[in-house]
Amino acid sequence: MGTDAEQTTVLLTVPGMGSDHCAGLVSTSIRRLDGVAQIETNIARHRVTVRFDPTRLKPEAIRSAVERAGYDVDSVNDDHPTRSPQDSGSEERYLALATRRLWIAGVPAALIMLLMVPHMFWRPVPGYLAIVAVLAFPVVFTNGGWATHRSAWLSLKNRTANMDVLISLGSIPPYLIGLIGFIYPMTSFIEMAASIMTFHLLGRYLETRAKGRASQAIRKLVTLGAKTATVLREGREVELPVAELVVGDVMLVRPGAKVPTDGQVIEGVSHIDESIATGESVPVEKGPVDAVIGATINKEGLLKVRATRIGADTFLSQVIRLVEQAQGSKVPIQEFADRVTGQFVPAVIGVSVASFFMWLWIGASLQPVLDWGAGFLPWVDPSRTPLVVGTLSAVAVLVIACPCALGLATPTALMVGSGIGAERGVLIRSGEAIQTLKDVKVVVLDKTGTITQGKPALTDVVVAAGVDEAMLLRVAAAVEAGSEHPLGQSIANGARERGVDVPAVQSFRAVTARGVQGDVDGQLVRVGSRRMLDEAGISYGALDEALTRFENEGKTAMLVTVADRAVGIVAVADTVKPDSKAAIAALHALGIKVVMVTGDNERTARHVAAQVGVDEIMAGVLPEGKVDAIRQLQGQYGEHVAMVGDGINDAPALKQANVGIAIGAGADVAIEAADVTLVQGELTRVVEAIRLSKATFSKIVQNLFWAWVYNVAAIPIAALGLLHPMIGVVAMTASSLSVIGNSLLLRRAPIRF
Repeated sequence: MGTDAEQTTVLLTVPGMGSDHCAGLVSTSIRRLDGVAQIETNIARHRVTVRFDPTRLKPEAIRSAVERAGYDVDSVNDDHPTRSPQDSGSEERYLALATRRLWIAGVPAALIMLLMVPHMFWRPVPGYLAIVAVLAFPVVFTNGGWATHRSAWLSLKNRTANMDVLISLGSIPPYLIGLIGFIYPMTSFIEMAASIMTFHLLGRYLETRAKGRASQAIRKLVTLGAKTATVLREGREVELPVAELVVGDVMLVRPGAKVPTDGQVIEGVSHIDESIATGESVPVEKGPVDAVIGATINKEGLLKVRATRIGADTFLSQVIRLVEQAQGSKVPIQEFADRVTGQFVPAVIGVSVASFFMWLWIGASLQPVLDWGAGFLPWVDPSRTPLVVGTLSAVAVLVIACPCALGLATPTALMVGSGIGAERGVLIRSGEAIQTLKDVKVVVLDKTGTITQGKPALTDVVVAAGVDEAMLLRVAAAVEAGSEHPLGQSIANGARERGVDVPAVQSFRAVTARGVQGDVDGQLVRVGSRRMLDEAGISYGALDEALTRFENEGKTAMLVTVADRAVGIVAVADTVKPDSKAAIAALHALGIKVVMVTGDNERTARHVAAQVGVDEIMAGVLPEGKVDAIRQLQGQYGEHVAMVGDGINDAPALKQANVGIAIGAGADVAIEAADVTLVQGELTRVVEAIRLSKATFSKIVQNLFWAWVYNVAAIPIAALGLLHPMIGVVAMTASSLSVIGNSLLLRRAPIRF
């Protein structure tokens, strides 16, 4: 097939590809071409993405293969879909086309119905058959009817059978049979042909509208981005389209404006509304060196932001890509349904033909069925001839068995579920992850950056007798502010957060492996280890007990001296995230065991575990050992292990786990290795992801069950002559809409933590 470097990608927009059955026919036709490496279909966006060897295959050949499968191609784009996300007008075009076709068919069909009622129940309408034939012709053979028949013909020509084949067989033969009435008196089927096509187009229109609602999350994301940006070029403010931004541009973001693209604040302080990315409505304070996300909203201050990511590399584009991947993916449970559906249309045609000849050959024996049905079904007429009943039953089988509902069962639930996840900052990459996540029995949590904040913070201050805490923090922070070490900065920042004014330090010096020292207000201040004080001959016996306690808790504790007197202790530790304990308790409530894996020593691990309530710890695990830890748990609990991590060293373990969940604030490589990405670093989102997977999979199962029950129950009823074709096409449309409606009910599921 050629190496990845030799392959290229083409994106085709296929408006008529509205279900998995359609997507399967399109994929089958493309797969027959020589040089195809990979095919991805996205029903929600009516897209087919094909990776192929350009030396053996051209895009036009791929387009022809789709058309041979019976589907028109709206556009062919050589760019990857994530490079041009601003194509939200496609849904509107599909809806406009469906609306136009419905009007063109609906008006003549309505006139036919207005004539049919008085003709049948009052008095014959002169020239009725000719009028009806003329009115029905554009309904059945032009407009949407022609598109349906063309699709059916191309599908059969390509040795496949799509759903349009059933509609064509349900409308063309009745129309032609009805023309026999011009030369031989018989029941007219022309009205039925026009009604079937009109209801079919009505169903397409309603499905297009409903699916548009189901995929509104994508459209909402696509329209969120800013259209223009104000940048500084050669000292002047210039307004230009976002598409023209380059990495390194300095953007001015005024109060109330959207951040044009991902970047880093270089000047100014403000609060940013990040609800579109994280689902949280509380604005987040941002200042110099803080990262900001494109499309988020600046609430008050003026910010200067340096662009760090543009185009397809931005957070918003990546979210759109992940959501589209999820919506276009398959769930393992669907594989069986796809295999059966692939044989469904030929089987239905066989049943239809069999029911026709059954009534011709043994119609007299089946007469009691009609007599029984006439007692409560107004459309059943026992006086009809076997030929008429056979024709009606054959057509009814064709239209009632159209597997639209089966094809919509999974993708509509995935559309809604992945959209809800995106709104809540939970990005699920695939349908397989949804099915697997609902059955998770063990969640493995990395400690640093997952359960904890991942950065040190000032946690404890102990003062010696007669010493003021504010004074202690003042001098300790002054010395540590001169240090570049993260622990020193955490002490300085902690003091400032407590309202302490940090003075300047003089004669600062770092003492290797011992601590730091400097002159504050003319006095020598030391902040360091026992060894530092021992070497200076300073006694700290009264503080030794607290020092030992902090060390046993896994904290980094430092003694503080002023003018050779020990005045207290400051302790620093990686603090637990505020939501970790509640999230782990919620996982326990779901019956899930929680295991913490960390490279830290067991003493520190046990202290953190006691704070948050994990069930088991694996301490001292090196990065390469995390994969072995996951395998060990899989040996105990089977294929039901999820891993949550945020670092580069977590990527292999995320891949090994049955479901990998990456903290969005972590390393890109970890996010790429994961099946689920949490935009925020909150563990409560893990709970929401599991709840979402359970709710989404439940809807998929419900949809498949009712779609199958509908077909299994309806086909025999139609074959026995108890179902009028026009009732059947209405029921078929209702079945598809019920599947879409059931999927939309996901929005009411209790997912939010």
